[in-house]
Amino acid sequence: MNLHELNAYAVAGKIDELNLISLEGGIYLLEARMHGAAYPLSDAHGQMLHLRSVEHAREVLHAFPKLPFNLIHASVHDEMCGLSASGDDSLRVPLTARSA
Repeated sequence: MNLHELNAYAVAGKIDELNLISLEGGIYLLEARMHGAAYPLSDAHGQMLHLRSVEHAREVLHAFPKLPFNLIHASVHDEMCGLSASGDDSLRVPLTARSA
């Protein structure tokens, strides 16, 4: 899904939420959730849309309709020696799409 498609689905009221996924190295990916399925956002070249920060995501989304918007930090348990992940341990922080 690209930003144009996301906007069309958002205007139609079909987007359940947007998730900004924080990855190691200061990379953020945006996904839209519709009907329980995740749709990663792609750029004009069909590649994953990489964002630099929460503020960058807000800039990209400034003209979109208001949607539930979350910052997701994945669990690092599977990368830590001796610890195992149990269920979904990701951290979900609700955000506003507009700067305060």
